[in-house]
Amino acid sequence: MTTTTTLLERLTVGPGRRDRILDDCVRMIDEEVSAKSGLMALPLKAGYKVVKGLRPGFIRAAMDFLLDDFCRALEPFYRAWADRPPEGRPALADALRNEQDRVADALLSITDARAARSTHTTVRSLYEKLRGAAKGHVVAALPRLGRTIEPYLR
Repeated sequence: MTTTTTLLERLTVGPGRRDRILDDCVRMIDEEVSAKSGLMALPLKAGYKVVKGLRPGFIRAAMDFLLDDFCRALEPFYRAWADRPPEGRPALADALRNEQDRVADALLSITDARAARSTHTTVRSLYEKLRGAAKGHVVAALPRLGRTIEPYLR
């Protein structure tokens, strides 16, 4: 069964859907950062705290700003997953993990471009400091991302 609906449409079209997916994505990010531990987690947690403190709702606004681009970046992975027969289709979390390097690179290409154009010096500076470890954090978050968005795709 080939799907013609894009990932962005599946996640955002319909009354209140965009608000719900944004709320779920913010919760996913909060949980992912909270679950980090060890010395490598300290800069990420500190940076996240600074960004969250910039203004109320900053993370949600940033997610809203990036959602369409993230969906376009994830589209080929979503399409490959959705076009599989339901009886042979793995969980989306597993499908993303199987392509983890490509998925992480696709998502980071969006944030890299946005950070480079950002006029918000605090955000840009934090991004540049944390970018070296970003791919590992994105890869680690892919299962949670898959579990967060798959219910919207049923």
